[in-house]
Amino acid sequence: MDIRAILMGLAFALMWSSAFTSARMIVLDAPPLLALSLRFLLSGLIGVGIALALRQSWRLTPGQWRATIIFGICQNALYLGLNFVAMQWIEASVAAIIASTLPLLVAAAGWAFLGDRLRPVAVAGLFAGFAGVILIMGARWGGGLDPLGVALCVLGALALTMATLALRGASSGGNVMMVVGLQMLVGAAILIGPALALETPEVNWTLQLVLAFAYTTLVPGLAATWVWFRLVQRIGAVRGATFHFLNPFFGVAIAALLLGEALGPLDLVGVGVIMAGILAVQLSKAPPAR
Repeated sequence: MDIRAILMGLAFALMWSSAFTSARMIVLDAPPLLALSLRFLLSGLIGVGIALALRQSWRLTPGQWRATIIFGICQNALYLGLNFVAMQWIEASVAAIIASTLPLLVAAAGWAFLGDRLRPVAVAGLFAGFAGVILIMGARWGGGLDPLGVALCVLGALALTMATLALRGASSGGNVMMVVGLQMLVGAAILIGPALALETPEVNWTLQLVLAFAYTTLVPGLAATWVWFRLVQRIGAVRGATFHFLNPFFGVAIAALLLGEALGPLDLVGVGVIMAGILAVQLSKAPPAR
C-alpha cells in the first residue's frame, strides 16, 4: 500500500465519519427525509455534470447498473434515510458507532449465509468489536438512549450489509463519477415519496443548517464516495475496507468537538475495542504483502 493510497484511505475515513455530525445538525432544523432527498438530488446532478465534463458515459455495464440501483436503494435511501430519521432522537456519536460495525456485520453475515471461513483472529475481532459496541451502549442506556433511534440505525446498517454482500467482488469498470451521481439520483427518487407523505416541510433556516447541508452534499455525499471508489480501484475492496477501523474514533471525536457530545471513559475504551476488532477482521482477510 503506497502513501497515496494511505492518504486516500485517511481522507475517506475522515469524510465518512464526519457525515453523522453534519446530519445531526441538519435534522435539528429540517425534516430529515426531505432534506436528505434534496441533498441526493443536488449531489446527483453535480456528480453527473462532473462526469459528463470528464466525458464519462451514460452507457453503464449491467454490473454498474446493478451496483447503482442496489446501492442507491440500500445505501442512500435505507441506510442514510434511517440514520437521518434516527438522529432526531439520538446523538451523532451513537449513530457513528452503530454504523462503524459494518465491516463486522459483513464478515459475520458472510460466515453465516455464504459459507465464508473465518480465521481465529477474525473470530476474535468479531467478538471484540461487538463487545465494544455493547460496552458503549450499556454505558449510555441509563442516560436515556432512545431505543427507536438505535433500532433504526441497526436496520440501516443491516441494509447496507446486505447490499455489500450482494455486490461483493464487483468493480466499477470506469465511469466512477457517473455511477456515484446516478446512485444519488436513485436515492432522491426513492425518498421523495415518503418525505412528502410523512413530513411537514417546515424548515428553521439557520447558518448552521445551510453550512451543514452544503458540507454534507459536497463532502460526504460526493467526495467521500468518489474517493472510496478510487481507493478500491487502487488497492482492492479488502485492503480499502481496513480504513473503516478509524471510523469509530473519527465519528465520536468529531461529534464531541463540534456538537459538544459527552465522551466518557467507557466510550473511549469501547471505541478502542471496536477499532481493534475491525482491524483484526480486515487484516485477517488481507492478502499477504509481497
